[in-house]
Amino acid sequence: MIDDDDFFGDDFEMRDMDPFADNSNGENANALKINTANTNESNMNTANTNTANANPFADNARSPDDEIFSDNYEDGVFSRASRVASDVPEQGQGMVSRLKNRLGLKSYQGMNGNPREGSAGPSGGGHPGKSWGQRVKGWFSRRGRGQGPNEGQQEKPREVFLNAQDKNRAQRFCDNKVSTAKYNAVTFLPKFLAEQFSKYANVFFLFTSIIQQVPTVSPTNPYTTIGTLAVVLMVSAVKEVHEDLQRRAADEELNRSRALILDSGLGEYVRKRWTDVEVGDVVKVEENEAIPADMLILSSSEPDGLCYVETANLDGETNLKIKQAREETSRLVSPRDVARVTGKIVGEQPNSSLYTYEGTLYFSGQAVAMSPEQMLLRGATLKNTRWVQGVIIFTGHETKLMRNATATPIKRTDMERIINRQILALFGLLVLLSVVSSLGDVIMLSVHSGTMEYVGQKDTNKVGLFFLDILTYWILYSNLVPISLFVTVEIIKYYQAYLISCDLDLYYEPTDTPAVARTSSLVDELGQIKYVFSDKTGTLTRNVMEFRACSIAGRCYTDKIPEDKAARVVNGIEVGYHDYNDLYADLEGGSSEASEGESAGDNIASRGTCIHLFLMLLATCHTVIPEVQEDGDVKYQASSLDEGALVDGAKRLGYEFRVRKPSSIEVRVRQSRGNEPTYKTFTYTLLNICEFNSTRKRMSCVFRCPDGRIRLFVKGADSVVFSRLAADCRYVDSTTEHLEGFAGDGLRTLCLAERVLGEQEYREWDEKYQAASVSLTDRSQKMDEVAELVEKDLELLGATAIEDKLQDGVPETIKAMQEAGIKVWVLTGDRQETAINVGMSCGLLSEDMNLLIVNEATREATKENIADKLSALGMADQAEIDSLALVIDGKSLDFALEPELEDSFLSLAMLCKAVICCRVSPLQKALVVKLVKRKTSSLLLAIGDGANDVSMIQAAHVGVGISGLEGMQAARAADFSVGQFRFLRRLLLVHGAWSYQRLSQSILYSFYKNISLYMCQFWYTFSSGFSGQSIVESWTLTMYNVIFLALPPFVIGIFDQYISPDMLLRYPRLYKLGQDGHFFNVQIFWGWAANAFYHSGIIYICIVFIYRYGNALPKGNVANIWIVGVTLYTACLLTSLGKAALVSSQWTKFTLMAIPGSFLMWFIAFPLYAVIAPRTGTSLEYWGVFRYVYGSATYWLAIIVIPILCLLRDFLWKYYKRNWNPELYHEVQRVQKYQIQDHRPKFSSFQSTIRKVRQVRRMRKQRGFAFSQTRGQEAIVRKYDTTKSRGRYGELQ
Repeated sequence: MIDDDDFFGDDFEMRDMDPFADNSNGENANALKINTANTNESNMNTANTNTANANPFADNARSPDDEIFSDNYEDGVFSRASRVASDVPEQGQGMVSRLKNRLGLKSYQGMNGNPREGSAGPSGGGHPGKSWGQRVKGWFSRRGRGQGPNEGQQEKPREVFLNAQDKNRAQRFCDNKVSTAKYNAVTFLPKFLAEQFSKYANVFFLFTSIIQQVPTVSPTNPYTTIGTLAVVLMVSAVKEVHEDLQRRAADEELNRSRALILDSGLGEYVRKRWTDVEVGDVVKVEENEAIPADMLILSSSEPDGLCYVETANLDGETNLKIKQAREETSRLVSPRDVARVTGKIVGEQPNSSLYTYEGTLYFSGQAVAMSPEQMLLRGATLKNTRWVQGVIIFTGHETKLMRNATATPIKRTDMERIINRQILALFGLLVLLSVVSSLGDVIMLSVHSGTMEYVGQKDTNKVGLFFLDILTYWILYSNLVPISLFVTVEIIKYYQAYLISCDLDLYYEPTDTPAVARTSSLVDELGQIKYVFSDKTGTLTRNVMEFRACSIAGRCYTDKIPEDKAARVVNGIEVGYHDYNDLYADLEGGSSEASEGESAGDNIASRGTCIHLFLMLLATCHTVIPEVQEDGDVKYQASSLDEGALVDGAKRLGYEFRVRKPSSIEVRVRQSRGNEPTYKTFTYTLLNICEFNSTRKRMSCVFRCPDGRIRLFVKGADSVVFSRLAADCRYVDSTTEHLEGFAGDGLRTLCLAERVLGEQEYREWDEKYQAASVSLTDRSQKMDEVAELVEKDLELLGATAIEDKLQDGVPETIKAMQEAGIKVWVLTGDRQETAINVGMSCGLLSEDMNLLIVNEATREATKENIADKLSALGMADQAEIDSLALVIDGKSLDFALEPELEDSFLSLAMLCKAVICCRVSPLQKALVVKLVKRKTSSLLLAIGDGANDVSMIQAAHVGVGISGLEGMQAARAADFSVGQFRFLRRLLLVHGAWSYQRLSQSILYSFYKNISLYMCQFWYTFSSGFSGQSIVESWTLTMYNVIFLALPPFVIGIFDQYISPDMLLRYPRLYKLGQDGHFFNVQIFWGWAANAFYHSGIIYICIVFIYRYGNALPKGNVANIWIVGVTLYTACLLTSLGKAALVSSQWTKFTLMAIPGSFLMWFIAFPLYAVIAPRTGTSLEYWGVFRYVYGSATYWLAIIVIPILCLLRDFLWKYYKRNWNPELYHEVQRVQKYQIQDHRPKFSSFQSTIRKVRQVRRMRKQRGFAFSQTRGQEAIVRKYDTTKSRGRYGELQ
């Protein structure tokens, strides 16, 4: 069944939008006729004419006249260049391909129509002739053996031999082991060092360490900086190695999967690991198993080698795609038969074009053309097919899936960028301080040269001394930038990522899927997201269709009647629902009116007869294949989920479709209910099928019924069915009312009608039908015209309602994100009506929103549309702007993304509260994200579940993948993965907010504590005659950051909780603090730095006044520089610990360990170090200092009074902010602390009614209909005879 709508125009067909549609053009393109013997040469000619696309996900599989994705993206700019479709040879093709050629359909292609893209790329490592340098170059690639140029093989196709592995191994193809790890043994060191020294702080400290090795320059120990830097790098290296080992563990889990590989000697299949699969192996894949490597189908268990595959791991879609083996190989069913086959496959080299393939199979004197129709890609899953047998052609990193998997990009956080800029500013400040101090030294020596001869620098070159002093002071002030900052940040981020992974509220039990942080570097970005770009299918929706309700003969039926929706009569029309028990009663009442031979079958006025025909239409008018299981139950094979839901709905209501034959259908109808129900089987002879297309928007089947009558069954969109009803048709008003109700609930609807045909009328029409079906020109148009002749004067039976079920908690999550100031953009390949319906049901669009629709066919029309809307909005008030939502079609988006229009498009989109982009390709998804990223300073998050979302996920600042039932490709490429979309709410509002606030406070505190101490050193230079003398012993300076003040930043960054998770979820507006950079920005950074300058000034002035006269010690002793330095050091330490206490939001056992514990540690460590270190020759400065420090009352009074003086201003400011000028989070903290009840008036019932009225009015013009099916199905269903048994190997006889 096909999903389409009115606004695409008469000439648009669904295959144009289907990335898995056939690329064999019938009437729309000239079929390329070639001899199979010349296939090789043709392939090579094609290789020379095709141009590599910039993106492997670009939609390129279509005929030249298709314009929906006709843009060519080159060098970042769209050019309106027409592309030539890849014409697949019709000669020798399989039944499905020939049929689709006749119908002008396309095959399993579309994301990149260039079959030779990347053909000059890798074909595996270890090829003969590779130089040592080329192999080393391969080591530096993430893909290892699957990367690098194909020396010696660029100009010739790949040859794969069947059942001759010696020949295949001689070519040294890539193995089937895959790796997504960031490093290997060779690349770790250069990549890691390059990443670490991209941080200015590490470069700064490396330079300082080098200067420190010069004995005449350094005033401190030469190893203090380089030792600490080594520790910082080692901790970062351990963290990187651990994260990379986790990636390798995930890869190994996949590599350990098992596959059935044919042992040609034994003629049997042996189950081995995926890593043992080699090019040329024949592999058997059973139902529900994943495809281990790219393979060409030889045969399957279904008729004519048909099979169904699910490509969730490739595109996130669970709609099944049909593949078919070639007729020449489809009879190779037995493993022994396959093992006896000898020959070779000559085909294209590995490339990143996902849905194209050109090759030729040579065996038994035949040359058989192979196309994408025979190709199964690694990552797809076999469905509704017992087994398939195929030969492996690409393995490991040469598979098309892995060729599209780009290396994980290195992403820099906004916080890192700010830190880097401020480090440059601090670098400038350090240079300034060093220059001032150096000038002071030179001036001091010049002015007092006569009285300072004892210094011995009277004849020193003052210029040389100036520059030498700069280096000395550089080292002395270098710790203005905290060397421990980045290791502190790395550990905090790692632990935050660990908390995310351990959060049980992010654990999805049905699939045993926890949240996974694949990188810890971006946790703070989670708290500053402004835009969320989301896929629809598999992300917002489950991609599971459920039969929810039906309207039959003017009455609605559903399984469970919703509250306040029981049936009632309004204005003469019955609205509301009856349950299925009422349906059974109505059916039995109507059946009693009809005789055994259905003599009353055409009595539509009878509700029972209408119900019978309605359910029989659902059970017969479709392309579903039934398969009876061993327990007697029926399993349906449907390439379309919504069509399967309709047939399953009929089965639940007692009309069970059980047998399909080439020319008939059998339906078993339940005659009585109870413990022992009785059944009756009806056989309907299938006479004709009028297939669905985008113009018709309906499907019709002509049956000869058991009573001998000929009936036409029609199902389709309400607009096309209603226009073809008889003039006096019943139930139109009531069905219309019910359709509006269904649409208001976000359900996908379908109308059903029927008509009885006379024998003479049918014979005349059938002649025209048969003539049109064999027409060589304009066949599709003629078939549509013939169908119009009979699809008239229909009798309406009713309508169905199918729910495209949302993921759990999606509406609540989107509502919370909108309240948090996060704008949600949905980027989907689905059609406009469906996307709007899902947007309504998930809460992205509300009833009072004004929808701005941009759906134009030309560039000029798109430009004018956007310009008109921007002009109109320029005069709108803010209330109107806040209620806007933009819906843009993929074709218009193509134009809007051009450089000339992108600014206008972005301006319009940013005015809207929500944006939905329909019919978009994977490339367009990435381009939209990159546009917003490039043009704004906002942080972006992209979330999806399929390989088609990978480029979008990697383009955003933060990528989140959905893992679980759908594909894992997006989850493996993302920065974070969760089990469902609803977990995004807690991930952002709780963990994101916590991580951002904690890291902000920790980073600011780290700079504060260093500036407050080392600025005291600067002030001291004025007292020391600019001599470069340190006021604190060098190892004590080092231990300031490494030991005594190491814990407070960790506790603030890991355990501090400024607001509880419940409150963060209850008040989503708190998230705006992160978006606005409330806790960390340039202004706040320098505010903390100024506070540190202020505190350092108070500390130094107080110390100078206390010790300036030398009478601070008892018994007339004079304090030396080290006693003064210890007092200053202790005062700084206590002030910094007091500041940590003031910024902490809650006190826990960890806070007690970090703040009082650190002070206690100093009081214990100092005596021990001051006594022991001098005796070991380490710190001679402390010889005898201890007793004069701890024995002085001045010292104890100073370390109490000075911190109080420093922190008094901070305390008063905090008190003022809390009580007189509180911010939002202060109020929430107060509510949390005192458990204040937040009473909100609720008018839910009233609001629900208002929303319903608005939604029904809006949805009158926006009903979606459940119909998603490609054409060309008639020949497939007529091949099946499900009454036949399966053979020895499970093949359908």
